[in-house]
Amino acid sequence: MLRVLGHSSAACDGMSRRDLLRAGSLAALLPGVVSSSVAVARRTNETPAATKKNPRAKAVILLDLFGGPSHIDTFDMKPDAPPEIRGEFKSIPTVLPGVRVCEHLPLLARRLDQMAVVRSVSHKYNSHNPYGVMTGFDGGHDQTDYFARPTNHPSVPSVCQFFGVGRGHDLPGYVMLPAAPGYTQGLRRAGPYGGYLGPRFDPVSSTADAHASESITESKDFYSHTIIPLGEPRLPKIDGGMTLDALNTRRSLVQQLDAKAAQLDAHHATRRDAAFDLLLSPKAKTAFDLSHEPHKLRDRYGNDLFGQSVLLARRLVEAGVTFVTIHTEARPNGHWDTHENNFNMLKGLLLPFLDRALSALIDDLRERGLLDSTLVVVTGDMGRTPRVNGKAGRDHWPQCGFCLFAGGGTKPGVVHGTTDKIAAFPADHPVSAGDLVSTVYELVGVDPESMVPDHTNRPQHISHGGKPIRGILR
Repeated sequence: MLRVLGHSSAACDGMSRRDLLRAGSLAALLPGVVSSSVAVARRTNETPAATKKNPRAKAVILLDLFGGPSHIDTFDMKPDAPPEIRGEFKSIPTVLPGVRVCEHLPLLARRLDQMAVVRSVSHKYNSHNPYGVMTGFDGGHDQTDYFARPTNHPSVPSVCQFFGVGRGHDLPGYVMLPAAPGYTQGLRRAGPYGGYLGPRFDPVSSTADAHASESITESKDFYSHTIIPLGEPRLPKIDGGMTLDALNTRRSLVQQLDAKAAQLDAHHATRRDAAFDLLLSPKAKTAFDLSHEPHKLRDRYGNDLFGQSVLLARRLVEAGVTFVTIHTEARPNGHWDTHENNFNMLKGLLLPFLDRALSALIDDLRERGLLDSTLVVVTGDMGRTPRVNGKAGRDHWPQCGFCLFAGGGTKPGVVHGTTDKIAAFPADHPVSAGDLVSTVYELVGVDPESMVPDHTNRPQHISHGGKPIRGILR
């Protein structure tokens, strides 16, 4: 029988309200730990066979530019277009002959020979969550797919773990930084989770002890270019300075809850143990401790929430984590959704972060001998409209966007795809969301043509019809 000291008020199943709250307070930090008890038990621990190919990437770092970065103001500028199309920025030359990028990306301009730039990303999913980015499925609708549901398609790292790629031992195989998408708004956005494969394949998420460089007083701060999201991603917090003994007691409490629900889901215990093991693992604590990094390197990445998240991603990969995702969302303006004040937000906040952190990551991985084995992917929800609106912003435009690849078996110094004169639509080599995830599957050694069972046991194509982008592969 469950028993926790203190006043109790019994729930209908005989467990006290206090018991549930104590167990649930930690579970809330680890998405899917307790919610898995309502899943349907239908899977085994066996890894499906005949799906693996020789991997070229041993690890993946995905930088999700949440909100939708403007392609026409970054990597696909149109200097000959009318002012209301081309915007305020000038282009600068890069190390690649004839290839130009935004003037506010000088560090990346000097490193473009180490990246593959895809300029022709095009899809149908006009929404602010990483569902399309993380799964390759672009047929979602906000009415049903905005929030994470157990019937969602699974994320790429979740599928890979299903096939046995990226399962951790003393570290998890899949970590999400700086926190779960939607955390600043009290919601759980769709995309990064195991979906119908089950919460066993959810990521372990850090928590973001974030704050802003200035006080936030007005709604206009959402489009401010002077407020910088600060802080560091950390291991999930344990409230009240809990000791390891107390944490292990709480583990026992959750195990009792699991036993009550075991007949519903055979796999949530595995997911739960991975989360607790992360909190108790000395290796995890060391990997998450950014104080081990020299101040000069931390400055190089940027002393803000997202710069430190990118640095932590490198530390985690170096420690043995296979998949690390970084979602650039923080209150109030940690986003790329530039409906207003587009040019000031880009030049004052967003582009300096991207230029600084991504160039630092590429240099750092190369210097440590990790770039060839680590795939770096940078993309976002969508692009932005070619025409500047009346609030000096650009609106949603999933018809055209960009994706950057580096390392991990990709071909450096390649620009794939072109767009029309105003960057509205691909002129050639259109790349779908499915093509992007298919490329990742190919590089990590999972057959992109593989199928997985959905919540009704029907087979679903993991790439949703997408094919690897052969033009950027070695």
